[in-house]
Amino acid sequence: MLAGSTLARTPHFALHSVALNADQGDLNAKPLFDVPAVWLGAMVPKRWAKRAVTRNALKRQIFAVSQLYHAQLPTAAYVVRLRSGFDRVQFISASSEALKLAARNELHQLLARATQARPGAPGLVPA
Repeated sequence: MLAGSTLARTPHFALHSVALNADQGDLNAKPLFDVPAVWLGAMVPKRWAKRAVTRNALKRQIFAVSQLYHAQLPTAAYVVRLRSGFDRVQFISASSEALKLAARNELHQLLARATQARPGAPGLVPA
């Protein structure tokens, strides 16, 4: 999945995608998923979020914000990946409202960038 294209990045998150259909050159290739739809996963490694409560809170934010952009994303499989940790000095609590708000704002930026039409980016629809 991460071998697919990177659609957008923010300081803490990256959005990766891969097409669902089989490769046109290989007729024996199977599609990634049998049902054509928008598939979204969240990857929050322990390396960047040590506490399970933080990882779970970030995943909940990813899925909640992605629902707002679901209709604007083209049919594909997506992964939102935490690419760096949030500062534990600034966000002392493992699951504070401040951390959730910061993550939510950054996820809005990430998905807004991914859904904007860009030249040379096939399959993206305008916001």
